[in-house]
Amino acid sequence: MDEAGVRWTAEQVLALAPDDASRKAGARLSAAGPWSGAGSSAEGAVWGLCKGSGKTPYRTVIDTNGPAYRCDCPSRKFPCKHALGLLLLWAGEGTSAVRTVADVADGAAPDWAEEWLAERRKRGAEREAKAGDAAGGAAGQADPEAARRRAERRAARITEGVLELERRLADLLRGGLAGAEQSGYGTWEETAARMVDAQAPGLAARVRELGAIPGSGAGWPVRLLEESAMVRLLGRGWLGLDRLPAPLATTVRTRVGLPSSAEGPPVRDRWLVLAQYDTYDGKITTRRIWLYGRASGRTALVMGFGAAGRSPQRALPVGRVIEAELTPHAGAGQLRADLGEAVVGAEPAAGAAKPDGGPPPGGTARAAVEAYGSALCDDPWLESWPVTLTDVIPVPVPGAPGDRGGAGGGWQLADAEGESALPIAPAALTRPGLWRLVAVSGGDPVTVFGECGHRGFTPLSVWSAHSPETVQLT
Repeated sequence: MDEAGVRWTAEQVLALAPDDASRKAGARLSAAGPWSGAGSSAEGAVWGLCKGSGKTPYRTVIDTNGPAYRCDCPSRKFPCKHALGLLLLWAGEGTSAVRTVADVADGAAPDWAEEWLAERRKRGAEREAKAGDAAGGAAGQADPEAARRRAERRAARITEGVLELERRLADLLRGGLAGAEQSGYGTWEETAARMVDAQAPGLAARVRELGAIPGSGAGWPVRLLEESAMVRLLGRGWLGLDRLPAPLATTVRTRVGLPSSAEGPPVRDRWLVLAQYDTYDGKITTRRIWLYGRASGRTALVMGFGAAGRSPQRALPVGRVIEAELTPHAGAGQLRADLGEAVVGAEPAAGAAKPDGGPPPGGTARAAVEAYGSALCDDPWLESWPVTLTDVIPVPVPGAPGDRGGAGGGWQLADAEGESALPIAPAALTRPGLWRLVAVSGGDPVTVFGECGHRGFTPLSVWSAHSPETVQLT
């Protein structure tokens, strides 16, 4: 079996699930019982028929080069529980103790699966052909004058919105922060709606965050003042856009809400999938996938979006290496990139047992804070920065007298040598991933990848001397 046909682990399959309910439902379908006609190919295709409540079984086919999924069930989730169950069956690590990998044997795809796979190959070839013609044909048909006028009108609306926001912040300070708790969320929501009308969705999101701070618990006046200052700094950056260095000006445009495009030179590499997680704001599900280039040493962020309750379609198995071309976005301190066609493979085995080649190089807790500080110089609105910590141990921080740690004082990642420590972000303390991290460590040093920000460190993946593969914590 070649690289495209390398079977994944159960953990890598479950990392693709859009939510916990899908993970549980997929695990229940990981036994051979409901499946018939299951098979796979060396090119990375997996297919099978799953018995459901109706007479006709659901047809499920997966292209692991991507990956991409097709199932004729009514689910709106990507991947659905049938795709997850089939992948677990294919991985050979499902819930059935009597089942073996042979339940999904290699062979030729049936007609219904081959039809979808052939259509995918055709679309991929068409995209490559269009990409070759894009520089000439598409550019020649565009109307640069009309685009310039549209950009000017939008910029004028954003400027009006920024000026109104400055008046709102001035009123807040003039009346005192205590008034924010009394006025409630409605005033801020009205201001945010005006930012949306001004076509500045980035500013609108920050204004909504301001409205939520007075009800966020003890210490909210300090947080409100800090966030108000950052919002005003962004507004002043927009009003003085023409005086900023080009990379910082691009960052300001992006933070305000103007779309950014992938403009940098493409980077082709073998990318280790470090972590993947979703966030939901009530309207859109945002998926963040962190990658690390084996040859380039570059860390990149690939983002996907799903609207109307749908999960983003792109998902990558955490811990695997993909061969792909990434095109970075412009802007100071930006890590975001667009991912081209990806082939999921395995790191060449050079006598090592780790299929993903092991974690990326990292450093101490102190070095992580310094890296985040340097990134803030390029992007003052940066919430966090990706870092890898090596030889750290998760330890509880004692709280009040008599507290045995962890509950009242939180947790931190301390360097094994005892030189420095990094607190784990409060939001991460309530997630199951914290206890998974503690279990993997068992008191021994581990390597942890995560996001370092002003609220602390959010662990996303961990490696240990006892665990040869990436363990996802999200």
